[in-house]
Amino acid sequence: MGSEMWGYAKSSGHVAGADLAGFRVEASDGHIGKIDKHSADAGRSYIVVDTGPWILGRHVLVPAGLVRDVDLESETVHLAATKEQIKASPDFESGQHEDDVAFIQLIEKYYANRHM
Repeated sequence: MGSEMWGYAKSSGHVAGADLAGFRVEASDGHIGKIDKHSADAGRSYIVVDTGPWILGRHVLVPAGLVRDVDLESETVHLAATKEQIKASPDFESGQHEDDVAFIQLIEKYYANRHM
């Protein structure tokens, strides 16, 4: 999952400029939370998912390449990852890691090594 990890797939239904904040997020095996924030920066697009009480209110950064489908009508984003994969992902603290090269590399390594 090289450089395409940070870009929305053309088949995802993502529309440039769409505000995804507040959208419901579904893993391949169920609901995991809502989008707290998203970035559509060229070369590094991602969503930040607020997992709520499901895993103690963690926030996780998910590269845009894992977005399988964006349903604008139902305001739902479907991921190509399981709940367990999201749960085991590295912690994200807003503002602390967004431009941290080591954290970005950690995210890349984590999601590139998924066995799906």
